Order: sequence, then C-alpha cells, then structure tokens
Amino acid sequence: MPIFFQQQINEFTRLGVWKIEETEEFFQSNVPQHRDVTHPHKRLQHLAGRYLLQYLFPGFPYEMVQIADTKRPFLPNEEYHFSISHCGDYAAAIVSSRQRVGVDVELPTEKVAAIKEKFLSPAELARLHDPNDLYWLTVCWSGKEAVFKWYGEGKVDFKQHIQFRQLNEADNTIDCFFEKNTTTLQINFHQIDKLVLSWVVN
Repeated sequence: MPIFFQQQINEFTRLGVWKIEETEEFFQSNVPQHRDVTHPHKRLQHLAGRYLLQYLFPGFPYEMVQIADTKRPFLPNEEYHFSISHCGDYAAAIVSSRQRVGVDVELPTEKVAAIKEKFLSPAELARLHDPNDLYWLTVCWSGKEAVFKWYGEGKVDFKQHIQFRQLNEADNTIDCFFEKNTTTLQINFHQIDKLVLSWVVN
C-alpha cells in the first residue's frame, strides 16, 4: 500500500499522505464519489483523498459527507473533523474526532514566487532569510492554505487575515494569528522529498 507518510498527531487526530499508484477502478470499488469531477487525474486525486480518510479512521462514515457552499466537505453531525489536499500524484488528509483541522500539500514551483507579495506582508517577507527561496515561500503558502482549510468558512484574505508572527525552523512550526476570529494558531510543516506538507489542529 502506498501510504507515503503518516503521523499520530495526538490521541484523537491522525494525518497521512498517500502516493497515488492505483487505478481509478481500485478507488471506486472502495470509495463513493461525492461530486462530479470530469478531469481524470483530478477525479483520481478526489477518490484517493477520500480513501485516505477511512485508512486513517476505519469507521469514518463516507456516506454522510456533504459539501458546503464553500466547497468544503464536512460531516453534518461533526462526528469527525477532516481536511483533504491534493498535489500531483499525492493526496493528504487529516482527521480528528475532537478538534478542527486543516491540511495542505504542495510541490514548490516558480508560481509561488510570482505571487508572494499577494499572500505575504512586508513584515513576513522580511522574516525569510531569502525572500526568493522557493522552499520557504512554499512553506508559507502551504501554511496559510492549511489555516484557510481549518477555518472552513471562506472569504479569507491570506495577507490580511492570516498573520505569521514567527517561523521556527528548529521545530518546523509557524506561530500564527488568525484575525477573522482572533485565534492564535500553531502551523506545523514537514518536508518529504520535494513535497511540503502543512497542518493545523485547534
């Protein structure tokens, strides 16, 4: 089985990254498709992400998943909080029975450097050793995406509402203030080969 990375975050929360090597038929025999996805690779990512939910928590009730107006998947009874992300041939998911969660997975590309001033403030850019370093820019983008998914209600300005206070290289965390609901968060990030993985549990 191509589980690429997994971690028990705490007693109630598990995280995993799946490397997609299976066919669509494999996933469709195990996972219901909750929305129409016409692009074949995106459909494969979609199915792999949902497969991973039950891999992490075998009792996860697929059949109860609904899609919010913000396109965020959720369980109406909040038996589990969960978040899914896809990138290339990878799907990531985080599931918790107690806490709100958000996850994001990215591969560094030049695109993130082109938009850095749209999602990072001058103060945040100044905290980077090299404001053009693709790895650290990807960490910042991925971290803010994880916060966006943790919040789950849309209408977030990454530059204004998600404010990085400190990047802690020693333990791969970012201290963050989320202005929309005045919450202090800790973002965790991890590099696996070229992949950047970020998550929030709160």
